[in-house]
Amino acid sequence: MNAILDFLRTLTTPERLIQFLSTVITGWWGYAFLGALVFAETGLLVGFVLPGDSLLFTIGVVSGAGQLNVALIMFILACACLVGDWCGYQLGRRAGPAIFNRPDSRFFKQEHLQRTRAFYEKHGGKTIIYAKFVPIIRTFAPFVAGVGQMRYSRFLAFDVFGATGWVFSMTILGYFLGGIPLVRHHFEKFVLLVIFISLTPIIIHLIRARYATRAFSEVGPAEPR
Repeated sequence: MNAILDFLRTLTTPERLIQFLSTVITGWWGYAFLGALVFAETGLLVGFVLPGDSLLFTIGVVSGAGQLNVALIMFILACACLVGDWCGYQLGRRAGPAIFNRPDSRFFKQEHLQRTRAFYEKHGGKTIIYAKFVPIIRTFAPFVAGVGQMRYSRFLAFDVFGATGWVFSMTILGYFLGGIPLVRHHFEKFVLLVIFISLTPIIIHLIRARYATRAFSEVGPAEPR
C-alpha cells in the first residue's frame, strides 16, 4: 500500500514526475506511459483510483518546465481518453446488465454506478461532458451510457467535447500556473483546489437534490380529491 501511495505522489509532484520521466521512462515511452494512465482511468472500471485531474495539472506543469511537448502530450492524452471512453462504452453495452448485479468488492462499488446513473438520468447527454470534470463519475459515465444503449454516434458527439475540454483545460491550467512561484511553493494546495473545482458540478447537483427533497417533504404529497 505504501508503494502505491508513493507512486501516486510521484504522479502528482512535478519534481518527482520530471525525475521519473528522465530516469525510469524516457522519450516516447514517457508519453506512452502517461497516455496509458489516462486510458486506464477512463477505460477501466478500477481506474477511478488514479489521480486524473491532479495528474493532468502536474503534466501541464512538467510541460511548462520544458520536459514535455505540451501540444503533443495533450493530443496523446485526448486520444487516450477517447479510446478509454470507447472501451468503457463497449463494456457497458456487452456486460453491463451482469455487472450491475455483482456484489460489492474492494475495487467495485455499486454505489459508484448508482451515483453515476442518477447523474446521467438527470442531465442526459450533457452528462458525458459534465462527467469528465467529476472524479469517479468520469470513469463510469461511458459504461452507464453503454448500459443504457445510447447510440454511439450521439455518445461520441458529446464525448469529443468532454474529453478534449477536460484534457486541454487541466493541462493548460498547469502549464501556465506552474511557473508562478506561489503555485510551486504551495503546489499541493493548488492541486486540492483543482480537485475541488472538478467536484463543483456534483456538489451543486447534490445541494439542489437535497433542497428539492426538503421542499417536497415540507409541502407533502398532494391529497387526493
